[in-house]
Amino acid sequence: MEMSSNPKIFRINTGSCNGCDVEIAASVMSSRFDLQKLGCEYIETSEDADIFMITGPVTARSLPFLKEVIKNHKKPYVVISLGTCSVTCGIFRDSYPILGPVDSYVNVDVNVAGCPPRPQAILEGVKTAIEILKRKNNEI
Repeated sequence: MEMSSNPKIFRINTGSCNGCDVEIAASVMSSRFDLQKLGCEYIETSEDADIFMITGPVTARSLPFLKEVIKNHKKPYVVISLGTCSVTCGIFRDSYPILGPVDSYVNVDVNVAGCPPRPQAILEGVKTAIEILKRKNNEI
């Protein structure tokens, strides 16, 4: 099965400090590092997402939302764990509301570390996610 449209990216903040989110907005969405150059569309709702870009460690408050979005989502999709906190919990790892890194709760396809990751690393992660999405679509 071939993708019928451009991959759609939905961001989920599971408890980050917003450093990664600012980097996404300020750098990746700029004309120099534009996701649209990769054929992607950044969307505001999860229903049509092909790629989930997750920032932050998973908190007790964010876990139900994360599980609900992923459980009810159409397949195939790709998950990017973006930033050191989503990959390892970073400086928040010993905080009381932190439950763990993203891969403790959902299957992660691409890890992009950094605090925050450089725009180039984010774009490489998205490129990898697109390739994985194409492979998953061909398996259907």
